[in-house]
Amino acid sequence: MQDGMAVQVTIYLNEADQWRHRPLHMEILNYLRKENVYAATAVHAVAGFLGRHRVETSHLVEAGGKLPVIIVFVDTDEHVSRVLPTLKEMAANRLIVRENVVLEQGNLE
Repeated sequence: MQDGMAVQVTIYLNEADQWRHRPLHMEILNYLRKENVYAATAVHAVAGFLGRHRVETSHLVEAGGKLPVIIVFVDTDEHVSRVLPTLKEMAANRLIVRENVVLEQGNLE
């Protein structure tokens, strides 16, 4: 891998998504940690939408369980390619975006 290059993956979920009766975003983070992915974060959004559904916000009483959760992780192309098949299974029917990025600071070591 060229110096300063990496792959970033963004996974769009909602807080109600589950994997084996547990919150999907936590299960994905645990899986990524177990697989030694370099960095990962789950962000709980205050508003957003998935697909063609309506915008959900934290201000709506009825929003319970539908607010967006976004997972972003960064690693080498090789490592991302190795973990993606399992992530596609875990987050079936959810949007997963993979893009090449330039590391402006830091490294993956």
